[in-house]
Amino acid sequence: MSGLVMPSPDEATLARRAGIVADLRAIVPGEGVVDTITEMRAFETDGLTAYRQLPLVVVLPQTVAQVSKILSYCNEHNIRVVPRGSGTSLSGGALPLEDAVLLVMSRFNRILEIDYPNRVVVTQPGVTNLGITHAVEGEGFYYAPDPSSQIACSIGGNVAENSGGVHCLKYGLTANNVLGIEMVLMNGEVVRLGGRHLDAEGYDLLGVMTGSEGLLGVVTEVTVRILKKPETARALLIGFPTSEQAGQCVADIIGAGIIPGGMEMMDGPAIRAAEDFVRAGYPLDCEALLIVELDGPAVEVDHLIGAVEAIAIGNGSTTCRISASEEERLAFWAGRKAAFPAVGRISPDYYCMDGTIPRKELPKVLHGMRELSEKYGLGVANVFHAGDGNLHPLILYDANIPGELDKAEAFGADILRLCVKVGGVLTGEHGVGVEKRDLMPEMFNEIDLDQQMRVKCAFDPNHLLNPGKMFPQLRRCAELGRMHVHRGQVAFPDIPRF
Repeated sequence: MSGLVMPSPDEATLARRAGIVADLRAIVPGEGVVDTITEMRAFETDGLTAYRQLPLVVVLPQTVAQVSKILSYCNEHNIRVVPRGSGTSLSGGALPLEDAVLLVMSRFNRILEIDYPNRVVVTQPGVTNLGITHAVEGEGFYYAPDPSSQIACSIGGNVAENSGGVHCLKYGLTANNVLGIEMVLMNGEVVRLGGRHLDAEGYDLLGVMTGSEGLLGVVTEVTVRILKKPETARALLIGFPTSEQAGQCVADIIGAGIIPGGMEMMDGPAIRAAEDFVRAGYPLDCEALLIVELDGPAVEVDHLIGAVEAIAIGNGSTTCRISASEEERLAFWAGRKAAFPAVGRISPDYYCMDGTIPRKELPKVLHGMRELSEKYGLGVANVFHAGDGNLHPLILYDANIPGELDKAEAFGADILRLCVKVGGVLTGEHGVGVEKRDLMPEMFNEIDLDQQMRVKCAFDPNHLLNPGKMFPQLRRCAELGRMHVHRGQVAFPDIPRF
């Protein structure tokens, strides 16, 4: 697995694999346990396919009681557990471990209740993101967060990664649209956080769980907010000679007080790959393309379209198409939604990154990425959520050429360092996983990381849930309690200690 270092497998666990498999079969009978090498191949990687590892065993529970018993059993016998949804994670968050049970939640695939008066849906975590919208669109509702993988990604995985999407600029990430969850702790205890109400006093444990990447508990039920479909939605397709001009246009639109329903940007390589793949009618003579969607009452949308068009012209746009029908609007988005697979047509492999920056830094970061592309000798196609500064550069490489994956990883790490340097963060929606784990010190100091680890220890003191992810140093919770002594002196010696 390239230069990636994961926790050393526990030899005692490996030695009693047969007994563990038998015990899990007693908890989840029938076809709920997968233990042959051939069958487990389907689970050896997630969306970050550069890394692969077979798990100890795969278990697919169907009930909350089974999840509780599995976690309780593993906790009692000191067995590691890696939770998994649909496996679309792009940061290696669902990468299996050699000595860990892979707990797959795909059989939790039912919507439990649709409550239109309260505008909520109660769903099991294995339901797909798009499945929620399909369930309520007949009544004119939809679920706002819409990752590009929404046709496949599960709502439980969305909670784990705090997934975003095209429409999160105006309507928020998963964290802004989840009202409550049911979860199972590592000791088997079932707890509920939040509910159908909009907010609650006290510690925001729901916020802690959203984006926790499977390190704190296993989600077994999710209550999400649904929204009424806007009266009108129209999109503009705006081409620019340079990415810097497009980036400045993004900043000027937001600066003018306009919050589009979605605002996406693609550079030249991504435009041409998407158009060749989808035939959405993208202009091929520009080096940057903005898709700006405006929604709301028709009179407001018409006014804002004129304002956005004027801002685009002021920034040197060379083309501007306004969707004249719902079919045309969807066609504009079809190319953007298919951009990731489309780039696969122009490169044997690509490495998808995820970092977030202040919007005003877009021109500077895009210029920096071009310089890094020349430095590493690898191409890069840019597709990203321009409105909220969430970048998704796709680094193009060929895994069959020795050393190219290592170069792609180094290139990606430098992009993320650049994001942090200009005031941004390591991830916007893909999560840290294993991909960005060793870059965490670029953004957090040791005190920050220790404090995050203390939260982990409160939920999972034996460090059994998804170990080797997110935290750059592999250590035990007990180590946090030790007093650090440097050259015979403790930190802050004047503070009384009891």
